[in-house]
Amino acid sequence: MEVRGNRRTISGVVVSDKMDKTIVVRVERLVKHPAFHKYIRQFVKYKAHDEANECRVGDRVVIVESRPLSKDKRWRMRSILERAK
Repeated sequence: MEVRGNRRTISGVVVSDKMDKTIVVRVERLVKHPAFHKYIRQFVKYKAHDEANECRVGDRVVIVESRPLSKDKRWRMRSILERAK
């Protein structure tokens, strides 16, 4: 894949692989609460393109920002960091 500028890369866990060539990745981030100053876990789910259908539920993956591939898909799966146990 060609490198075109600075594209965002994030890592997360695959929560669904039921679609053809698409995975759903859950990304966690910590946000400090403005009043209570505690860190809160926030999650967001991204749909990512998986050309070879190689990801399974529970895999930790790296996804990279890309052009719109469908109505909801804006990310591509770059690599699998860790396989599900």
